[in-house]
Amino acid sequence: MFVSETRIHVRYAETDRMGIAHHSNYAVWFEEARTEFMAGLGYSYGRVEDEGVLLPLTDLCCSFKKPARYEQTLVVRVKAVRATCVRLRFHYEVVDAADNALVATGTTDHAWTDRALRPVNVMKLRPEIYRALKDCMREEA
Repeated sequence: MFVSETRIHVRYAETDRMGIAHHSNYAVWFEEARTEFMAGLGYSYGRVEDEGVLLPLTDLCCSFKKPARYEQTLVVRVKAVRATCVRLRFHYEVVDAADNALVATGTTDHAWTDRALRPVNVMKLRPEIYRALKDCMREEA
């Protein structure tokens, strides 16, 4: 199973008065990790969108295990866990880069659409992307 890792350095602007990363940043960090995941499969998110296939977010869930703090380095691990012709789900783990302690987990759900946000069948429209996603979810023997 292909798992992408993205390093995040918690910036001052991302923290609250207590020096804890604000919850809204996790959605941004998930997006950054997801973009790198797709690039790791050989597909630039921007290029796929330029070709008329969008992947808008339909659901986001995040469970916080321990606070992320200013100047902490995090690793966001992401993997595709479900892919259908019209939907895609990613799973995320955010860990402390120093000790691998779990900071948060989450999922995002997406729909494959055209520019007008009408659902499309990615298996028919971009079969190579669909195959790459299905292949990356297989456990290695």
